[in-house]
Amino acid sequence: MSKLTDINYIKGVLSRHGFTFSKALGQNFLVNPTVCPKMAEMCGADEKTGVIEIGPGAGVLTNELAQRSYKVVAVELDKRLLPVLAETLSEHRNVTVINDDALKLDFHKLIREEFPEGDPVICANLPYYITSPILMRLLEERLPVRAITVMVQKEAADRICAAPGTRASGAISAAVHYYCEPEMLFRVSPGSFIPAPKVESAVIRLNILKEPPVRTADEKLFFKVVRASFLQRRKTLSNSLSAGLSKPKAEINEALAKAGIPANARAEEMTMQQFADITAALYCEP
Repeated sequence: MSKLTDINYIKGVLSRHGFTFSKALGQNFLVNPTVCPKMAEMCGADEKTGVIEIGPGAGVLTNELAQRSYKVVAVELDKRLLPVLAETLSEHRNVTVINDDALKLDFHKLIREEFPEGDPVICANLPYYITSPILMRLLEERLPVRAITVMVQKEAADRICAAPGTRASGAISAAVHYYCEPEMLFRVSPGSFIPAPKVESAVIRLNILKEPPVRTADEKLFFKVVRASFLQRRKTLSNSLSAGLSKPKAEINEALAKAGIPANARAEEMTMQQFADITAALYCEP
C-alpha cells in the first residue's frame, strides 16, 4: 500500500508545508487506498497512453497514474500545493505539474506540446463547484482525448449519466450525450477523503464520440434550445421555451407541432433527436 494513502503521512506532509484546506477551492483530497488504483486503472492509463490530471491535490491519484502511464501532466490551481507535490511525487520522473487554472488553460496547446505521440486521457477528482463548467469546457473544445474520467458529487453523476428522455435527465445530460457516452463506474464514500465531504461521490467516464448522435445545422442554437427547455422544469416545454427563448407562445407551439411534439410535453421527455427537430423547426426550416 502506498504511503500516500496513510492519512497521518499526508497530514504530516501538508503540515510541514504549512498547507490548510480551502473551502473556496472545494479541496477534498483522496486517501482511500482502493479508490485511486481503481480510478487510475479504469481511466485508461497505460504505458502507451498519456494522462492529463486536473487538481492533483496531494498527489495520491497522480502517484497511481504515474505508475501506469508513460507521462502525467497535472494541472494544479493552488500554488501552495506545488512544494507538497514536489515531495510526494519525488520518485516519479514522468510527472509534470503545471500551476494553472483548468478553466482558462489552453488544453489544445498543452496536448500539442506534451503529448505529440497520441491522444491522452483526462482524469480528475473535480471540486464540486466547477463540475459543470469544466466538463462542458473540455467537451465543447473537442479536445483530441479518448476519454474523460472524473470524480464528482453522486447527484451530479446521476444527472450527467441520465439518458435524455428519462425523468432524471437535465440540460447537462443532453449536452454530455451530444459529445460522448457517459458511464457510471463506481461510488465513493465521504470517508475516502480528507476532509470528508458531506455527500457521496461517484466516478464516471465520458467516452468521447467521433460524431454527435444527431445532426443539427447550428450547434449553438441546439444547445440554446436545450438550456431553455430545462429552464423551468416544472412547466411544460411550451412555457419553458417561450420564456427561455423570449418567443411568443404561439410561435413555440407552431414549431412543436411541426416537430411532432405535443405542446404539453416536458423537457425530460425529449430525446436528442427531438431537441434537434425542435431547433430545426424554430430556426432552420422555412
